[in-house]
Amino acid sequence: MDSLSQSCGFTQMNEIPDRLTEVLPGDLYQILPGPTLIHLQGEKPEPLLISILLHGNESTGFFAVQSLLQEYQSRPLPRSISIFIGNIIAAKENMRRLDTQPDFNRIWPGTELSESDETKLAESVIDEMVRRKVFASIDIHNNTGLNPHYVGVHRFQNRHFQLARLFSRLVVYFIRPKGVLSAAFSSHCPSVTLECGKPGQKYGVNHALEFLHSCLHLTAIPDCPVAVGDMDLFHLIAQVTILDHISFGFATDQTDLELITNIDHMNFTEIARGTVIGTIRTGGKTPLLVRDEFGTDVTSRYFQVQENQLVLKRDIMPSMFALDPKIIRQDCLCYVMERITALPENHDQ
Repeated sequence: MDSLSQSCGFTQMNEIPDRLTEVLPGDLYQILPGPTLIHLQGEKPEPLLISILLHGNESTGFFAVQSLLQEYQSRPLPRSISIFIGNIIAAKENMRRLDTQPDFNRIWPGTELSESDETKLAESVIDEMVRRKVFASIDIHNNTGLNPHYVGVHRFQNRHFQLARLFSRLVVYFIRPKGVLSAAFSSHCPSVTLECGKPGQKYGVNHALEFLHSCLHLTAIPDCPVAVGDMDLFHLIAQVTILDHISFGFATDQTDLELITNIDHMNFTEIARGTVIGTIRTGGKTPLLVRDEFGTDVTSRYFQVQENQLVLKRDIMPSMFALDPKIIRQDCLCYVMERITALPENHDQ
């Protein structure tokens, strides 16, 4: 193992660590000291950044990278790659993050979190990859609810859309939450977040692997427009969280908020106003907080309480509804999206 450096909270290497292609995510702590950036040389020098396990329980990206490395053990990579392996400690516990940690996909430049060892780590990773003239950035994730595979972007730019379309025609533009890796890299190169459904599904691994193969064989990312008709483009306009003091659950009468049991079936579906999403036992106040992409409280636009029922005030299309209370508490209840039917003029900026 050739360790280049150990500084700013992460290790850099320029070869594949022993057993990396064999271990499970939960055993990475046995072979890596912590967050690790691995640089592997390929025929085209500008590296493709592949980020995996920013959330320790989202394993699809790790298994896709394992398969990729196994395939290229005896032949050169078409393009250099840099693999960032994130929250190894959380992976050991099969958790998104530990309670004592920040979210590893909220620590990147642009974050709203206070400066910490983790934010310094993120800045150093960006600096290193910019120095290496990063070709494109790919951050691979899973989600816990029922969601189709889709891809997130942060800029209305042709090359970002072209890269996204290699994975899915379902594309979501977002600027909040702040501090995500793909947003930080979008200032330097085409950058996407892959959402590969639930972990543990072979289709998700294969889909991510196919995308990585496609990216490795690109000589350049086209700068020509992608017609809106060639992709289903959405804008993430709000984030919904449950207030910290509110207890919640599913199929229980012991909590302040009882959510409907099939709530994740609403993801990427037009949900009509008047739809009930839960029962409230704390009086008439809405137990949620909805912030738009600028951080403004817009709760009253979206939800109201009617006879102890939590009801939608307007039609919405949600994503990321989940059934895991831990994930809901650490991240959010859901996001709200709207469809984009026409790109703004001069959008490629």
